[in-house]
Amino acid sequence: QVLLVESGGGSVQAGGSLRLSCVASRYTYSTYCMAWFRQAPGKEREMIAAATVLNDYTDYADSVKGRFTISRLNVNTLYLQMNSLKPEDTAMYYCAAHEGCSGPYSHWGQGTQVTVSS
Repeated sequence: QVLLVESGGGSVQAGGSLRLSCVASRYTYSTYCMAWFRQAPGKEREMIAAATVLNDYTDYADSVKGRFTISRLNVNTLYLQMNSLKPEDTAMYYCAAHEGCSGPYSHWGQGTQVTVSS
């Protein structure tokens, strides 16, 4: 079992920045790809960014491209740098891991709330 723990959420005004962190309890083949998902109230969960362990592959949703940057500090630590935040970025953000970035993701964190006010 792999535990994922997110941190770094909070409240910020539009245009501000936050950095989310996710730490995995251990590295296995099943954490080769780590990703960030988010879910806003009344909306479906969406994947917004993914990265492989060596950062040699990254992928972004169009809604965050150019504003968010995903990176892996090491095999167990994932970041999401969020700049130019918008009110529509308000959501619960989840870290997830799987052996492949196409999913389905097998490990999930408990989530961290991001709230952006206008």
